Amino acid sequence: MNLIEQLKNKIETAGLWQKEKTLARNEYLTVKGNTDTNWYYVISGSLRIYFEDEFEEQIIRLAYTNNLIAALDSFISEQPTTLYIQAIKKCKLKVLSKENLLQLLEKEPELMLVWQQIQSQLIYQQMEREIDILTYSPLKRYQRVLKRSPQLFQEIPSKYIASYLRMSPETLSRLKKS
Repeated sequence: MNLIEQLKNKIETAGLWQKEKTLARNEYLTVKGNTDTNWYYVISGSLRIYFEDEFEEQIIRLAYTNNLIAALDSFISEQPTTLYIQAIKKCKLKVLSKENLLQLLEKEPELMLVWQQIQSQLIYQQMEREIDILTYSPLKRYQRVLKRSPQLFQEIPSKYIASYLRMSPETLSRLKKS
């Protein structure tokens, strides 16, 4: 059982999920300016997390079935987020408040290690992505993401993957064919 499944099962056993939430395709879970300190477990569907610069949307994370997602800046700071989280496909999510998560970690200290490992994985994934974007060619970025997350290519439409990889959809299509 992976770390996210372990945490999810403990949250279920403790009855801490606040609710389930369904998002239609293109519906927003949160938008820039909202304060959102919840974590979300993706039961089904897919989402993108992005911000807008002066020219375009910049996808920084993609999530799909069995992933945990959050507006991490808002979760940590308890201030308004700079991010948008939008459903790519119809989604079903479980909602966990920061308060409930912290209470669970306080009651079950052995879960703190699991939580720290999940956080470490998240930081490592973000670091790998940043290195990919800053140093590797489009082909190498594609190959590395395919190796790390093959399910991504089954769950997420190519135009969003291309944006995530900082390349045009045409470039991604060409790479997938070669």
